[in-house]
Amino acid sequence: MLLTVPLAGELSFYPLNETFRISFGPPALFFFLLLLQKTPAIFSGILTGTMVVVFRILIDFFMQDNFSWTSSFQVQYPSFFFYFTYSFLFSLVKIHRFQNRSLVIGFIGLIIEILSDSVELFFQYIVLETTITLGSLNEMIVIAFGHSFIVLSFFNMMKLYEAQSREKQIRKQNEHMLMLISNLYEETIHLKKTLKNAENITKKSYDLYRDLKELEKREKQPDVPAQQYSQKALRIAGEMHEVKKDNQRIFAGLSKLISNESFKDYMNAAELFHLIIRINEKYALSLGKDIQFEYSLDGNNHSHYHVYTVLSLFNNLVANAVEAIKEKGIIRLSLCEICDNVEFKVADNGPGIPQKYQTVIFKPGFTSKYDQYGTPSTGIGLSYVNEVVKELGGDILFENKVNGALFSIKLPIHKLIQRG
Repeated sequence: MLLTVPLAGELSFYPLNETFRISFGPPALFFFLLLLQKTPAIFSGILTGTMVVVFRILIDFFMQDNFSWTSSFQVQYPSFFFYFTYSFLFSLVKIHRFQNRSLVIGFIGLIIEILSDSVELFFQYIVLETTITLGSLNEMIVIAFGHSFIVLSFFNMMKLYEAQSREKQIRKQNEHMLMLISNLYEETIHLKKTLKNAENITKKSYDLYRDLKELEKREKQPDVPAQQYSQKALRIAGEMHEVKKDNQRIFAGLSKLISNESFKDYMNAAELFHLIIRINEKYALSLGKDIQFEYSLDGNNHSHYHVYTVLSLFNNLVANAVEAIKEKGIIRLSLCEICDNVEFKVADNGPGIPQKYQTVIFKPGFTSKYDQYGTPSTGIGLSYVNEVVKELGGDILFENKVNGALFSIKLPIHKLIQRG
């Protein structure tokens, strides 16, 4: 500000008299005051006014042959009062109250500049005895009007750019949060399965303990090893019971976190597809692959679907398709509502799945994917999808096409739309 305003002030002309200049200094100051609202405006005005006077005196020093410090100071120092008055009035108005009312800010800038010009003219009249006409005042008002709204245009453009950047950042954060929550859905399903296993093992261990105790009672002299076995079985049952309780606490916390549904948890089909495509475009780029994504929606009036359920199912299939394609390919997504069901499809033009694997692709732990170090993947992606689909009362089908693979999921629509 301290550099730009004095320089902008030299782009000037003199419509009123030989001492009162109209320049780009005032709009530059207005812009910076709007931009730097955390800095005290009066402090900015004092420093800027001082810099302008010093800068103009130095120009006179280098440009005039018969330079006089006193006369140069007398001509230039009234400009200080313009910048001081401008910043003082700006501070007095507390313009941040009108942050979202552009026209009000424009008119405030217009009034502030006219009043500041009047103060500068008053000091010039006292020091230099300059006079102005009514026509010149009209011209000054028109110029002030132009200054205020030119600045406002640039300021609004900058604000728009900031808003767009902020929206882009928020969208990235939202996508990240959606992915985290959809992953929580996956973990909840696996934890629920672990809970069932723990409960079954606890029951079997306790049944074993009871059987051993019954065996001891039937014998007059209890066998010591049998007694030891019964105690071991009881300890196992107790430990598994503790594991189950811990898992229940974790499961309760996760369930509470992901079951507080709101309208924000639901999206229309097009938004969901855009989200899935954006996420997997980034994934494909990270793998160094050139993959095009296409989607189609059959029908016009689609319901709003539960984001995390659809995302956790769909994203697993799309990510698998991305991994299956070698270097370059196409992935097609589609959605169709048929009566009370909704059908999702993911097709790719990758190598497909070999015949020998097709009967085991949905089994937990099965994988045909290895990283660059030969480490296999977890093999729980498709088994998770299959388990959730079955739990929701739907079906998942796979078929190899001439060029690629196709997965289709059919689910009851009432399982995915807003409840109540």
